[in-house]
Amino acid sequence: MTDQPSSGAKLEIAYVLLADIVGYSKLLIDDQQEAVRQLSAVVRGSSEVRAADAAGKLVRLPTGDGTALVFFTTPEAPVRCALEITRALRAHDPSLQVRMGIHSGPVTYIKDANEGTNVAGAGINLAQRVMDCGDAGHILLSHRVAEDIGSFREWLPHLHDIGECGVKHQVKIHLFNLYGNDFGNAALPSKVKEATAAASKLRRSRSSRWAAGAVLILAVLFLAGWFWHSRRLSRLTVASDKSIAVLPFENFSDDRANAFFADGIQDDLLTSLAQIHDLRVISRTSVERYRGRKDARSLREIATVLGVANVLEGSVRREKDRMIVNVQLIDALQDRHLWANRYDRTLGDSLGMEGELA
Repeated sequence: MTDQPSSGAKLEIAYVLLADIVGYSKLLIDDQQEAVRQLSAVVRGSSEVRAADAAGKLVRLPTGDGTALVFFTTPEAPVRCALEITRALRAHDPSLQVRMGIHSGPVTYIKDANEGTNVAGAGINLAQRVMDCGDAGHILLSHRVAEDIGSFREWLPHLHDIGECGVKHQVKIHLFNLYGNDFGNAALPSKVKEATAAASKLRRSRSSRWAAGAVLILAVLFLAGWFWHSRRLSRLTVASDKSIAVLPFENFSDDRANAFFADGIQDDLLTSLAQIHDLRVISRTSVERYRGRKDARSLREIATVLGVANVLEGSVRREKDRMIVNVQLIDALQDRHLWANRYDRTLGDSLGMEGELA
C-alpha cells in the first residue's frame, strides 16, 4: 500500500468496519457533537487502529454520525477493533449506543473534492448495508468475513448465523451476529426478525389452509397436477424478455483478489440491473448454487428452476496488469446468444466496467 494513489487506479482487498450512533438524528446538536467526540476518542484509543495507522495500513472515512475504518492488514483487525470499541463504550458511557457492520471486498484509492486521499468501492458499499441491518449493540459480519475468521477457535463460539437480510434493490445478504458475554447484542436484529416473522406467518397460514382443504385437495388432485404443470409453462412465457439471472463469474486465476473482483462485478451488475423498474432480477443468493458448475445441467434447466428467460454469465482472467472479462447474454429458452463481448482493460480502467456492462 502506498501513501498516495498512483495514476492508474488499482484494486486492493480491504477489511472494512462501519459504525454509527443509534438515534443520532433525535439528539440535540450539542448532544450530537458530544456523542461523536466520545466515539472518535474511543476509536483513536483502539490498539488495532493505532497499530494499523502507524503502519500506514488504515484509511478513515468521514461519515458524520459514526466512523468508517478501512484496514489493509488482516480479516481479524476490524473484528478486534469492534470489540475494543464496544467494551470501551460500555465501560465509559453505556448510554452511547452504536451498531457496527464488517465486510471485506475490493476498494481503490481516489481523490476527493479537496484533493485528499480517499478510498471507494464495493467493499465499503456492502459494509454499509451490513451495518444497516443491525440495531443498537449489534456487531454484524458478512458471510465472507465470517468464513475468514470462522476457522479460528477464538471466534467460532461467538459467530451465530442469522440468515439473510433484505437491503436496497431487493438484494439479500447473508449475515452472522458476533456476540459474547461482554460484547455484541445477542438479540435477533429487528429487520431479520420481521422477515422471519412474516415467513413464519405465511407458513402457518398455508398450513391452516391446507389442513382445512385436505379433502378438497384429494378430490381434485388430478386438476391440481394439471394446473401446476400449466402454471410452470406459463411462468416461462411470462418471464420472457422481462427477467434475468446473473450467474457467478468464473475466476480463471489462482489469485484470490481476482475472485473478489469477479464477485464485485456480479454485485455491481445486480445492483445496476435491479434499478430497472420493469426487469425482474434474481438475487445473488439464489444463483450462488451454480457457482463453478461442472455438471451437465444446461442453462435451460437453470432458467427453468430460477423462472427467468435470460442468463448472463462470464469469466475473469488477469494477465499481468490487465483484466480480461468475457461475458455473454443468453436466451435460455431458445438456447441462443443475444449478445457477447470481451473487455480488455487495465486494472485502473476496469473499475468502470460494471456500469458499461449493465
